[in-house]
Amino acid sequence: MKKIRELLDDKGTETWSIGATDSVYDALALMAEKNIGALLVMDRGRLVGILTERDYTRDVALQIMTSRPVCVGPEQTVEECMALMTDKRVRHLPVIEGDRVLGLVSIGDAVKATISEQRFIIKQLEQYISG
Repeated sequence: MKKIRELLDDKGTETWSIGATDSVYDALALMAEKNIGALLVMDRGRLVGILTERDYTRDVALQIMTSRPVCVGPEQTVEECMALMTDKRVRHLPVIEGDRVLGLVSIGDAVKATISEQRFIIKQLEQYISG
C-alpha cells in the first residue's frame, strides 16, 4: 500500500493557510478563491488548527476551527489514513513531520490513490492470467 509520502510526491505539497488571528471572512474568501475545502491555521510557523467547509457550515456559531486536528506522518499508509478519516469522521489530514507541515491529504486524494493501486493490481492479474 502506498505511503503518504509517496502520495504527496504525486500530488504535491502545496498547502494554503491562514493565521490564527485572521477573520473567518478572509478564510472563506481564500477557500473560495482557491476552490479548496480546508485551510491550515498557523501561528508562527506551527500548525494550531484546521478550518474546513464542514467547520464553517456546522460550527461557525460555536467555534471557528478544529483546534487539535487529526494529523498523520509521511510514513503512514493511505489505507491507515482512510481508516483514520472514517473513524474520526474527518475529510482532511495535515501531514506532519516533527513540527513541520509537509502537506495536506484529503479523502479524495486517498480514494484516488486507492483506485489507482487497485487498477494496477487488476491489470497485473489480467496479464498473469492471459500469460
